[in-house]
Amino acid sequence: MTALPGETPGTVGTDTPQDTLSPPDTGAEGSAHADAPEAPEAPGATEPPGDAAGAGEPAAEVSGPEVSGTDVAATEDRPAEVPDAEAGRADAEDGSDGVEDAPAEESAGDPEADAVTADGTAEAPAVPELSEAQAELAAQRELRERIEKRKAEKTAPIAAGTGLSGTAAELLAAVRAVESGEKSGTAFFDSPAPAPAARRPEPAATAAQPPRASVPAAAPAPQAASPEALDAVRAVLVAGGAPEALARPAVGVLGEQAAELLRTDPWQLLAVPGVRPEQADGFARALLGDGCGPDDGRRTAALVGWLLERAALQGHTALDAGAVRAALAERAVGDPDAAVRNAVEEGVALVFREGDDLEPDDAEAADGEGDEEGAADGAGLAEDADREPAQVLLGLDRYALAEESLADGLARLVNACEKAADWAEAAASAPSPSAAELIRTTAAAGLVAHSGGEAARAEPAALIAAAHGLGLRALGATHSEDGRRRLAAAVGDPDTAVTLAGLLSGAQGPGRDEDGALALDLLVVLDAPQLDVENAAVLVEALADGTRLVLSGDPGVLGSAGAGRVFADVLAARACPQVVSRTPDPGPIGELVSGIGIGELNQVDAPGKEVVIVPVRDAGEAVHRTVQLVADSVPRAFSIPAEETQVITVGHGGAAGTRALNEALKQRLNPGPGRFGGFDPGDRVVHVPAPGRTVPGVVRSADAEGLRLDCGGVPVVVPQERVESSVRHGWALSAHQAAGMRWPAAVVVLPGDAAQGLSRPWVYTAFGRGERHLSVVHGVDQALPHAVAHIPAQERTTRLRPLLEALPTPDAAS
Repeated sequence: MTALPGETPGTVGTDTPQDTLSPPDTGAEGSAHADAPEAPEAPGATEPPGDAAGAGEPAAEVSGPEVSGTDVAATEDRPAEVPDAEAGRADAEDGSDGVEDAPAEESAGDPEADAVTADGTAEAPAVPELSEAQAELAAQRELRERIEKRKAEKTAPIAAGTGLSGTAAELLAAVRAVESGEKSGTAFFDSPAPAPAARRPEPAATAAQPPRASVPAAAPAPQAASPEALDAVRAVLVAGGAPEALARPAVGVLGEQAAELLRTDPWQLLAVPGVRPEQADGFARALLGDGCGPDDGRRTAALVGWLLERAALQGHTALDAGAVRAALAERAVGDPDAAVRNAVEEGVALVFREGDDLEPDDAEAADGEGDEEGAADGAGLAEDADREPAQVLLGLDRYALAEESLADGLARLVNACEKAADWAEAAASAPSPSAAELIRTTAAAGLVAHSGGEAARAEPAALIAAAHGLGLRALGATHSEDGRRRLAAAVGDPDTAVTLAGLLSGAQGPGRDEDGALALDLLVVLDAPQLDVENAAVLVEALADGTRLVLSGDPGVLGSAGAGRVFADVLAARACPQVVSRTPDPGPIGELVSGIGIGELNQVDAPGKEVVIVPVRDAGEAVHRTVQLVADSVPRAFSIPAEETQVITVGHGGAAGTRALNEALKQRLNPGPGRFGGFDPGDRVVHVPAPGRTVPGVVRSADAEGLRLDCGGVPVVVPQERVESSVRHGWALSAHQAAGMRWPAAVVVLPGDAAQGLSRPWVYTAFGRGERHLSVVHGVDQALPHAVAHIPAQERTTRLRPLLEALPTPDAAS
């Protein structure tokens, strides 16, 4: 599956329902990179009369001319027929609009996509910082200070907390009283302070203590909302005509002061997953009456934030200011320029001019915290976007700071490592020329980008083994548990492979040193296209000076679930030496997928029926043939059991989406009443513990603690309140959910209504998930070769590439 190094990860496929803004053309729809199976619209949300609501969301349209089809190896002689297209989108089911929270770690197995459940329960989002503006700004200022210190810039501390009220203000006053010495820390407790313990003599400075074993960190449970806060929010929701079921997610996003915030600024409801602008407009009119209108500053600021959040779901870390203004105009905003200026002044968005570094003064102006002159300058950038030659971008502060931190950290790694390391002997004994090149390149650089297909994963494994032979602390991190097992087998040492999530949480890996950095000399990140900008920034920040980092992956696969395109930006910026594998993927599947990577859907010889095409006429037949393949044909012909065959389809909705396929497969393979929240023992499921993470498993049982799963030999208990939002049946997955994993057999389902969701990265990713066998249930006729030849990866608007290009990197490849 070797692809060109410059290929951009991403997709225009629709793995999840959505209708997000697609800059700069708001009429086109891009990739949903959320793995959550669905994102239901807020239940019972009031549709507004229409005076304040803007235009509806644009529908996804991806069409193109016919291209000659290619049958790879047919099991039936009858030609495929194209049924009349269904309502259009493969994922448009249940009124879903695809609203999902932008992930904090990776996006898209977003458990918050299903935030509002049938019984009114909901999950608090993983990233609640948008809910309390002042707290968010304070947190982002702290991160900015760390970045500026790293750049050796001295800045004065920024006052914070002046806008806090209620409990938050009382806590801040208490902290300041203790810091100033006015009161002791124990003055705020009812019990007296304990007597000070006798000081123990410090141990003599002898040999260094052995590193402590890392204790697996439990996943943080969402903070329970207080009954008082829930009751107050319910009262406000009822007064505004909104469903009470939104109370719990509203408190989770907006905090304990949610009722007060919603009463004074009803458009804060847009921060709740599943709520659309027209529903927030109706809610605001019910509460404020004639006191609100389309150009209300509260409305326009919330709309800007909502547009940027939805753009992040498509992978963008920033949006062109012109695209934002156009989208605001579609939503009945009379003066989009003033709306953008207001959002910048309120700190909802930051403004950047592409190609220019964001100086501290500019950041303060964008946050609305600088002096008046700085604020005017920041507003001027947005106002003059149309007549300035440079592109003006708007972005959320957390993505802007993550990109700046990541760029700075990568430059630090490039410049801090030892350049004269002698790994010649290890390179000479490498198993392949590409592995030898990777070892030699890593010996002389702090940051290396390695690209290649599935077979090329043996090269990072050889690098890790060589580093261990040199006495270095080397580790490989993968996107999935399946990838971790494959890497461990390739290296021959299970302790050398971890998942990225496990490494960052401390549940896996060597732990931290005394400075808080990961105790590593070399870290190899496989599946690098799945690395989003926020996780990448956290990872690089955890690496000590002198640590070598290798980003390895296949540029042709779908991009990360979260915002950003880290691997593609590093490749495009040429910020480091690049090693392109010359190891081809073997067999008919490897030949087929390698051709797809360069835009060619070639016919391949498959004497052992490694690749099979199954034409179908409609979605109903597609479901029937898929069940037949998984339950009968593949096990009989290849001795691959049903539990080792993975079904992959374009979207979650539709007559042949993951929901319909999973229902049919359950009825055939593990029928049951679904007595554990719709699940039975033996059901194949996927658990989404955090946005963007998809963990396959099998249901074992359930009890008062929750649903008990076996995820690759690891027991997992999902609390009852999280089952509905984070566990789905897993016989059928979307391609985004399947990225980073492989199975002995894969069945890719392409019903007629899936044509709009196809792209070259989607086909490349889906077709590459099978190791020994690939069946394609084909009902899209000419749309498949057209997608491979003419629909490349969706471009994502990010700032990382220019930031990397502007940094001094002496070792960058020319």
